[in-house]
Amino acid sequence: MYKPLELYIGLRYTRAKRRNHFISFISLISMLGIMLGVVALIAVLSVMNGFHKEVRERILGMTSHATISSYQNNLREWQQAMELSTRHPNVVGQAPFIEAQTMLTNGQQVNGAILRGILPEYEPRVSEVGEHMLAGSLEQLRPGSFDIILGKELALLLGVGVGDKVTVVTPQIRITPAGAMPRLKRFTVSGIFEVGMGEYDRGLALIHMQDAARLLKLEDGVTGVRLKLDDLYLAPQVSRELAKQLPGVYRVSDWTFQHRNFFSALRTEKRMMSLILFLIVAVAAFNIVSTLVMVVTDKQSDIAILRTLGISPRSIMGIFIIQGATIGFVGTLLGIGGGILLSLNLESIVKSVEGLFDVNFLDPNIYYISTLPSDLHWDDVGMISISAFFITLVATLYPAWRASRTQPAEALRYE
Repeated sequence: MYKPLELYIGLRYTRAKRRNHFISFISLISMLGIMLGVVALIAVLSVMNGFHKEVRERILGMTSHATISSYQNNLREWQQAMELSTRHPNVVGQAPFIEAQTMLTNGQQVNGAILRGILPEYEPRVSEVGEHMLAGSLEQLRPGSFDIILGKELALLLGVGVGDKVTVVTPQIRITPAGAMPRLKRFTVSGIFEVGMGEYDRGLALIHMQDAARLLKLEDGVTGVRLKLDDLYLAPQVSRELAKQLPGVYRVSDWTFQHRNFFSALRTEKRMMSLILFLIVAVAAFNIVSTLVMVVTDKQSDIAILRTLGISPRSIMGIFIIQGATIGFVGTLLGIGGGILLSLNLESIVKSVEGLFDVNFLDPNIYYISTLPSDLHWDDVGMISISAFFITLVATLYPAWRASRTQPAEALRYE
């Protein structure tokens, strides 16, 4: 006798060629539905992970992992703050900066922008802007030269190129014989960068830190010190530790706080997309319900005979749970394999489709990227696999319970 009996009969029902081929067809459709749902979930979440990774890297390529600043927005002991931060084992780079909201003008063209004063020799330690220069270099920013580096979109809006002049208008007021006037200064465009984020390409201008201090009258102070860490996900922990170690009144913030709303929106988007795509698996699970209901109806006489031979209602229920679970397991397994293969080869597949139909899905002039990013997370694969199999397992409960309620006498009355 085969043991466990429920497993043997359930697998045999799954493999058997039924008299009713329509039931076999519905079973196949259910299996393919689960497979397609799992493939879609893995592929879409991998693409979303890829986009999130690209966005995060572009943002953190321009901003710091953590920032030490003063509540008065004028940090005078910045050398001491840099020295103390170097003692932390997770800090791998520091750079002072001065930052202010300004307006840039060129003739009739006016645009608001963040003016950031930097030290060219320190800036590569905390940002990647030097790697995205379209013209000029950070080293061309020299104290007293009043040179400025603009983002590509900002330069286009102002209608300027390398060598042209722009006027920087600050919100500070100076008293003149003509009355109160905003402070302004002419700068020469010495470089243009493009990082692929509109927030920076359209709204950021870089000058030398000493020029920024003179323009904003900060004397020896700075806005703060930017830090780069060896692990960006340790930023909240490192910020708390530095806040405890630094003497005096300092404010230490990190990238998770500065961009909290944006990254929260990305997480919410991923969560809702996962929920929507799980409906595909749910539809396939409903197909399993209809399949098993038809199988139970088709096997009424078999169930009755098994009951008369002494099999308990619980065992009958187990037989059909195993049959439905087998459909779900095979569909989930095929979906995992297909989803992983699709995610790992998505870029080459998209390029092949673009070449075949002569289309361009991602225009770099609009999306700033020319390839479809994919970042496969194995924890997502595990979560999807477990959830999909659990849904299919739940879908088998009602048909299996219905089979266990079959009365032998009623089923065999007309046999």
